[in-house]
Amino acid sequence: MTHILAISGSLRKASYNSGLVRAAEALALEGVTVSGTTLHGIPLYDADVEAAEGIPAPVTALKDAIRAADGVLLVTPEYNNGIPGVFKNAVDWTSRPASEIGEIFGSKPVAIIGASLGGFGTILSQNHWLPVIRTLGMRPWFEGRLLVSRASGLFDSEGNLTDDETRKKLSDFVAGFAAFAGA
Repeated sequence: MTHILAISGSLRKASYNSGLVRAAEALALEGVTVSGTTLHGIPLYDADVEAAEGIPAPVTALKDAIRAADGVLLVTPEYNNGIPGVFKNAVDWTSRPASEIGEIFGSKPVAIIGASLGGFGTILSQNHWLPVIRTLGMRPWFEGRLLVSRASGLFDSEGNLTDDETRKKLSDFVAGFAAFAGA
């Protein structure tokens, strides 16, 4: 069984990216599980808080989920042509303490997808993730790319994926990434 952790980088209730996560959970093939999570409850990174109180419980839970997964799927929005601050903040927290980076992220298979309202999907946000995943020592899957553009026409008002063509692309992407992560 190959287990993929899909992290939505959006906090919005009807998020298209959270909708991609839900669709990926439903489309996983036999022998593959996709478990989605969000970033709700993760505070802004503050080294003083870390020193005084340690790692917050929601961060520890996310670190444990990453550690347990065979692969991590970053489902990223794109804000101002880059990584959303809330998503980068969560990854910054999970890299603390720095002595655990290798244990949590080292050689962990990772793939990136995302949905946006614009015509280019999340191409710039996905590219901005590359130095981060390189720094963490992750193993990116480059065989597939999924950029969901003009998302407002592909999801319903609750953020659920309704477009069959996108659903097929997502299914193929998840299957390919799962094969890479489980290898």
